[in-house]
Amino acid sequence: MSHHSEQDAKKLSRRRMLTAFGGVTVGVLFTDRAAAHGASHTPPNATAGGTPTPAALPQSRAFAGASARRSLSELPAGGVPSDPFRLGVASGEPWPDSVVLWTRLAPEPLHGGGMPDRAVSVQWQVANDERFTRVVAAGTALARPAEAHSVHVEPEGLLPGRDYFYRFRAGREISPVGRTRTAPARHARPERLRVAVASCQHYQEGYFVAHRDLAEQDLDFVAFLGDYIYETKPLTKSVRRHQGEGEARTLADYRNRYAQYKADPDLRAAHASCPWIVTFDDHEVANDWSGDQPQDPRKESPTSFRARRAAALRAWYEHTPVRRTAAPRAGGIAAHRRFQWGDLARIHVLDTRQHRSPRAKSPRDYTDPDRTMTGAAQERWLLDGLNGGRQLWNLLANQVPMARTDRRAGPEQHLWADPWDGFQAQRARLLKALGAPRVANPVVLSGDRHFTMVCDLERDFDVPDSPVVATEIVGTSMTSGGDQDQAAWHRQWDRIIAESPYWKYGDARRGYVVCDVDRERLLATLRVASRVGDPDATVRADRKFVVQAGRRGLDTA
Repeated sequence: MSHHSEQDAKKLSRRRMLTAFGGVTVGVLFTDRAAAHGASHTPPNATAGGTPTPAALPQSRAFAGASARRSLSELPAGGVPSDPFRLGVASGEPWPDSVVLWTRLAPEPLHGGGMPDRAVSVQWQVANDERFTRVVAAGTALARPAEAHSVHVEPEGLLPGRDYFYRFRAGREISPVGRTRTAPARHARPERLRVAVASCQHYQEGYFVAHRDLAEQDLDFVAFLGDYIYETKPLTKSVRRHQGEGEARTLADYRNRYAQYKADPDLRAAHASCPWIVTFDDHEVANDWSGDQPQDPRKESPTSFRARRAAALRAWYEHTPVRRTAAPRAGGIAAHRRFQWGDLARIHVLDTRQHRSPRAKSPRDYTDPDRTMTGAAQERWLLDGLNGGRQLWNLLANQVPMARTDRRAGPEQHLWADPWDGFQAQRARLLKALGAPRVANPVVLSGDRHFTMVCDLERDFDVPDSPVVATEIVGTSMTSGGDQDQAAWHRQWDRIIAESPYWKYGDARRGYVVCDVDRERLLATLRVASRVGDPDATVRADRKFVVQAGRRGLDTA
């Protein structure tokens, strides 16, 4: 039976999962299983039948490199403020034998967290069942003030292609229960992959109703492609209002902004439902930044911006379920990385911000062969990953649209500088690489645009009938842009779409995309919200798009 069939038989609703054990005492929630095997870790053996038991628990790498074997004398004493898990729990980075488990202790989320200025011991458990009668991993991590009392735990020795449940304890306080899933074994032949593609969730421009729907989708993981928060100042006329007085600029500002977003119950539910693979775009720092340069150096000095960027990336790490290798160093983060879903799919996560060339000064710069979106090292890494391996699908988690996007109808081109249109020489090299026979079934999954674009990526957009090398699905925003006037959008964009034969579909409703990938095709379903200005709005499946394995280009389902 596939892990999806098993999951269908025991499907856990979002509400049940978030309320599980919420009012049960500590003595019931955290039994003495972990203590029986050592206060912080357990033996790294698994049962011959493949299901770990409480007597065969894997060791882990815990937050901040702290050994799970740290003696109790080194752990901080004292109580923990009540209700410290107000930001929920999350998991991410699914490997066949490991995931990342995340939480942050923040009893006062919008006021710096509200934790004492000392490290706090946090226990964690992973189990095969939602009631934790079969604990398979347990340990202790330290939540440190220097990292906003966030916790990143990497339990190892888990079994591939399995659902697990996890939770944390700090003092007598218990977290909500989260569900996660490991990737299939590297050489396995999984039949399917189900992933949600989401981006651009401006808090002030709508409610996270799409996340409420996403939490119910039984996903293998969420690929979040950027603009998780917006740094922008509070607006007086908006659906909701950012906390604070101005734009986020300091570490304290960014921490409070993440806390405001993550306190949203629908976003917490989405995180608790499955693992996430997350990358960042511009608004996690500031609009349209490039490398170590702000959008407009006349308004913000490079020196000031570098300090701002370092603070923003530090806060991103503190609030994201990523591995310890992503911890900021010298003001930057190792953000591009790769995931394998057996032989079915390889997921290439790009970083199109930290290594890009400065913003183009004029459209003449768009074709400069020296301009780069990724930097030379990441470009080589991507090409090596596309050409290596025997994966059936190559999925690119890409922040900004790759297809040419003319902003005005008519013979003259009016292109954006920030996405791949501003880096045409590198895009040409990448499109050539995607078209190579060795690169199997490439699909580019992109964010940023605040409307849906489904396009065939052509080898050369300037050559009529140029061969199609890949498909790009640009997901709409979760909330950013709010509830737009759809008729007005179509009046502006339908003529442009008609002039762009590679552009197959466009839409400005809010929502996200679910991709069901199997060995024959990728089915992308656009799920749209009735409104994002209404917290009780509904979300439904709308248009569907198909990419057939072995065939370049898009079919309409």
